[in-house]
Amino acid sequence: MDYAAARQHMIDSQIKTNKVTDPSVIEALAALPREAFVAEAQRKLAYIDRPVAIGAGRRMTEPMVLARLLQSAHLKGGETVLVVGAGTGYSAAILSRLVKKVVALESAPELADRAKAILAQLGVSNVAVVAGDLGAGRPADGPYDFILVDGAAEIVPDALTAQLADRGRLAVVIKDQGIVGRGTILTKADGVVTPRAVFDADAEVLPGFTRPQRFVF
Repeated sequence: MDYAAARQHMIDSQIKTNKVTDPSVIEALAALPREAFVAEAQRKLAYIDRPVAIGAGRRMTEPMVLARLLQSAHLKGGETVLVVGAGTGYSAAILSRLVKKVVALESAPELADRAKAILAQLGVSNVAVVAGDLGAGRPADGPYDFILVDGAAEIVPDALTAQLADRGRLAVVIKDQGIVGRGTILTKADGVVTPRAVFDADAEVLPGFTRPQRFVF
């Protein structure tokens, strides 16, 4: 399979046609081999416009959703970033080309190990992969100018927004118990977090980001 051609087709048919115009985001997507971040048996699916299984019951976010979230964050290049639910490291690798430093948090040890190996193989040097509870974030390396929740959430834990720097942004797909969600940017200013829905989107809800069930009597 010609992965370079598939990558260009993804950009032409999925990215540029869905209001992604930021040249830095497009260049990062064009430069990185998305197929390297999935298992060999899944590589032919690496560039489809749907989430792709990466193991541990998880899926890699659709390229268009990732691109629009990153574009909506208006990154300048000097940011310190946290990726929550980094999986095998694709979104962290994209961000490595857009910002100064990336902390990639992953709760599944096998995915974290694969992310470390893939990023090392690609020569990505400004991403630190760490294992831990996704909902708790990584306060030791914060505060963060930008947090990407690489997946969907029914709720965004306060622990994550607490790790945003003032004027920091958090990007996530917000879903309401299985209904197709909205790509959303949360901005923190003077301790107040304000959400702004940007576009319709779908993604897999990350472990620990579901709304608690309510019992009805």
